[in-house]
Amino acid sequence: MYETVAAPAHPPAEAEAPFPLGDEPDEHAPPRPWWRRKAGLIVQWALVLGALAALPLYRDELPDLGAIWSAASHADPGWLTMVVLSVAGSMGAFARLQRRLLRIGGLRMTLRRAFAITYAGNALSTTLPAGPAVSVVYTFRQFRRGGASAQLATAVILAGGVITTTAYSLVGLLALLADPHARGFALLALAVPLLLAVLLVPALRWRPLRALLTAPLRRAHRAALAHPKIAPYAERLAGARDLLRPSRRDWAALIALALLNWVFDILALLSAAHAVGIDVDPNGVALAYFAAQAAGSLLPLLPGGLGAIEGSMAASLVAFGATLSPAAAAVGVYRLVSYWAVITVGWIAWAALHEGPRVPARVKAHLAGAGRLSMDGMTAIAYITPYTTIPLHSPAEARRP
Repeated sequence: MYETVAAPAHPPAEAEAPFPLGDEPDEHAPPRPWWRRKAGLIVQWALVLGALAALPLYRDELPDLGAIWSAASHADPGWLTMVVLSVAGSMGAFARLQRRLLRIGGLRMTLRRAFAITYAGNALSTTLPAGPAVSVVYTFRQFRRGGASAQLATAVILAGGVITTTAYSLVGLLALLADPHARGFALLALAVPLLLAVLLVPALRWRPLRALLTAPLRRAHRAALAHPKIAPYAERLAGARDLLRPSRRDWAALIALALLNWVFDILALLSAAHAVGIDVDPNGVALAYFAAQAAGSLLPLLPGGLGAIEGSMAASLVAFGATLSPAAAAVGVYRLVSYWAVITVGWIAWAALHEGPRVPARVKAHLAGAGRLSMDGMTAIAYITPYTTIPLHSPAEARRP
C-alpha cells in the first residue's frame, strides 16, 4: 500500500525553483529598461510578424487557400472525432504518468488536478519566451502546492522528462527501422551504442577503471556541493534518486504511458490525414511527425514551433504522396486541435489553478468554473481511451520499502 502524504492546510503561495535560474533578479541591481525585460517576447513576435509579412512574397508557391478550406470543410466527422480523442489521449497519458510518479513517491493527487497542471504547463511551454523553463518552474510549484516535497517534485519532473524522452527516441527509432530507405542509417545509429555497451559494461566491473571513469563526476559533485548557490540544488538532486523506487508493475505502467503519449499524438496526425482523404502509410505519418518536431526544435524562439512545424509536416506529407492542398488541410486540422485547442484549455486551467492577485475574483470564479468543466471533459475522454486499462493501483498487500 502506498503511504499517503497529506497536502498542507496552507500551502505556500510561491515555492523555490527546482533548479537554479540564470535570470534571478538581483535586489541591488538597477532596474532594467522595459525593452530588455521583454526582449524574448519582442524577438518571438517579431519573427512571427516577419514571417506573416513575407507571405505575399511567396504567394505563388503557397497552396490555394480555397482548396485548403474546401478539403478541411469536407473532412470526415468520424476521423475528426478521432483527432480530438487522440490529442486528449496524448495529454492524458502524460498527466497520468506524472500522477503515477507522484504516487510512487507517496503523494496522491486527483486526476483532475493532474490534468489541469499538465494542460497549464503545456500552455506556458508553447506560448511564452523561455517557455519550457517557465513550465518546469510552474509545474514544480504546483506539485509543491499539492503537498509534494521539493525533492519529490524535482524527482518527478526529472524522471518524467527522462522517461518520455526515451520513449520518444524509441518510437522514432522504430519508425526509421520500419522504413526501408532509412533502415540502414537506423541500424548504424543503433549499432554504435550497442557496441559501446558490450565493451563498457564488462569493463566497468573492474573497480580501478570504474573509479577512473567516474572521477570527473565525483569532482563535479564535490564542486557543486561547495558552491553556496548551487549546493542546495545539488543536494536536492542527489536525494531525489532515492525517493522514486518503482516496482516492475510501476515500470510497466510508466513505459506504456510514455509510449502512448507519443503514439496518440502521431495517431492524431494520421487521423487528420485520413479526415481530408489522404491515404498515407502510418509509418510515413510517423516520420513526418518526427521531422516536424525536429524542425520546431531548431527554432525555439517561435511559440510552439509555429510555421516551422506546419511547413515541415506538410512538406513531409507531400513527399509521401499527398498533394499540397490536402496536406496543408490535414496539418491545419491537426494543429488546430493539438496546439490551439490545447493551449486554450491550458490557459483556462492556469486561471483555475492560479492563486495570485492579478486575476479579479469574479473573473477567476468564471474561469475556474470553465476550467473545472474543461478538466471534467478531458478526464471523461481519458476514461474512454485505451490507456485506462493500465493499472493505477498496487495491490493492498504490496508494501513499499
